Amino acid sequence: AVAHHPPAVYAGPMPNRLSEETSPYLLQHAGNPVDWQPWDERSLTEAKERDLPILVSIGYSACHWCHVMEHESFSDPEVAELMNANFVCIKVDREERPDVDALFMEACQLMTGHGGWPLNAFATPDGEPFWVGTYFPPIDRGGTPSWRTVLRGISEVWSQQRDEVLEAGKRNAPRLGGAASLRPVSEIPGPELIDAAIASLEEAYDPVNGGIGGAPKFPPHESIAFLLAAGEREVSLGTLRKMADGGIHDQIGGGFCRYAVDSTWTVPHFEKMLYDNALLAVQYLHAWLATADERMLEVCRSTLDWMASELLGPEGGFHSALDADDERGEGRFYSWTPDLVADALADSADAAAACSAWGITDAGNFEDGLTVAVRTAEADRIDPANLERLRRTLFEARAPRPRPATDTKVITSWNALAISAFAQAGAALGDGRYLGIATDCADHLLAELRDSDGRLMRCRTAGRAVIPAMLEDHAFLLAALLDLYEATFDERWFSEATGLADETCERFGDSEHGGFFTTSADGEQLAARRKDLEDHPIPSGNSAMALALTRLHGLTGNGGYADTVEALLRLYSPVAAKAPRACGRLLRALLVRYRGLDEVAIVGPDAGDLVAAYRSTLRPTAVIASAPTAEGSAVPLLAGREPGEARTAAWVCSNFACHLPVETAGELLTELSG
Repeated sequence: AVAHHPPAVYAGPMPNRLSEETSPYLLQHAGNPVDWQPWDERSLTEAKERDLPILVSIGYSACHWCHVMEHESFSDPEVAELMNANFVCIKVDREERPDVDALFMEACQLMTGHGGWPLNAFATPDGEPFWVGTYFPPIDRGGTPSWRTVLRGISEVWSQQRDEVLEAGKRNAPRLGGAASLRPVSEIPGPELIDAAIASLEEAYDPVNGGIGGAPKFPPHESIAFLLAAGEREVSLGTLRKMADGGIHDQIGGGFCRYAVDSTWTVPHFEKMLYDNALLAVQYLHAWLATADERMLEVCRSTLDWMASELLGPEGGFHSALDADDERGEGRFYSWTPDLVADALADSADAAAACSAWGITDAGNFEDGLTVAVRTAEADRIDPANLERLRRTLFEARAPRPRPATDTKVITSWNALAISAFAQAGAALGDGRYLGIATDCADHLLAELRDSDGRLMRCRTAGRAVIPAMLEDHAFLLAALLDLYEATFDERWFSEATGLADETCERFGDSEHGGFFTTSADGEQLAARRKDLEDHPIPSGNSAMALALTRLHGLTGNGGYADTVEALLRLYSPVAAKAPRACGRLLRALLVRYRGLDEVAIVGPDAGDLVAAYRSTLRPTAVIASAPTAEGSAVPLLAGREPGEARTAAWVCSNFACHLPVETAGELLTELSG
């Protein structure tokens, strides 16, 4: 077994330029003997002036194997000497610079057929990759060369075959644009695409353990969202239940780990990411709305509560992640043995009940005999109040353990996902606390994650926001603002949404071929300007824009938004047909296109019952607007709606054809089901 090492801790003078950065991941390497630099104009210029290849090492603070390689190789003075003499060494936090990460990950996939982090790439002084790999051990092991071997080999190739290397870089660069090379089709595939996508996901479903595909298993957020929206229940609910009962779900404290290393969701890779939990909270909420299954609601609430407790910062923004490691090793904070349970629960009957409820046995399924808590059928046989008492006691007993580190970056796109989760849950549950969290977070992003010109920034750490926002930041925030408007009917969120949508279309849109580029037209130019489409590990910015602009079109009637979506779907829908597992959110946009969008307008001072009726179930192909009076409203869907003699009325329109107004919740439900 590979030894576990905690993240590097600064304990003396910082010899490299990373000491000037704010990213926790970069600061973890600031004390290395490697002359690390951040990705910036200065480092790229130095590579050209010294005529040296660039070594780009990419990772993130919660990445276990990134910590391992830092300890084994980057802290070694002899290895550092090799790196410093032969390369300009650049460290990149993939969460700060997803554009740089995506470019080199594409190169890794093309050159090796796989990817992952840490990602270690070698590029020409112009930034064009020519050789890429992931983790390398300190010594040659099992057919994998050591990091020293790689460094010496690349250095030798550069000195002896420079022309061939430069040519390889030039040849690779045009292939790194992701979906930018796609061209639109003349016609969007028909609705049979949805049935085929469902069939494909059902075929890949693991009916025993839940999930799609085999080990390792990642939460298929967007596939679940699409399946729930389409009305499928076996794959979506089966996967949600198995994940909820597995070790990937923190049974004691709430929240989900990044993925499971096995096929049963039992042993997780222990980092906890904001984006995973925000997306999963929404899917469990949608499952509850679709089925009234209280277990789904329980998991939704515990996930949101964990996010608010563990990741929410004092200024209203959410931190990005908890590390996989603590000072004792990977996952030790979350692990249990029967003896540890007995220490926490003095009563032997309580200890036995807790071990039975959460699958804590002597056998163990984690290293050193420690076992990850997994919910078992015994939990359903214990009185819920008593089960909660046991859980709370174990939670309190776990609290003093050495804790995993927190990555305190406030990332715009991930925070936008959190806003959507809290806004949707707050609206569906009538929970003012959740709505307050969503509102405060949106206020924080709009106030603190903008530059002096009012343009959105990617992230904020230690009071600094210096990296321009990417497409995903704009797209997810647009969706979040629409969710917040529909949850509160506060029209400032609607106005912010329309302004952001117009800016995004102008700065990121491709007016020639359709779709959106990952970076803005006025941003830094890398070796290739990419378009990203796949929903891994988060929804793609293009798919998010397709769905958000479809919703905005329903609220505004602005045909320009519809035209933009149509062009995007002509470009990308064939990909969704071929690879549905990678295009869940795009499939949701296509679902709305095929089934039509219901636009619900409610006007009057007594809208509570009508709004509650609308929110009583999952409505994936509808938008809603409401105001006490239509006069002066900024939302075009409400224009001209006057209840007449009725104090309050609701209009249901389907693709901009409106039915007669109704006045009661029952009548509204009938209209919506028709």
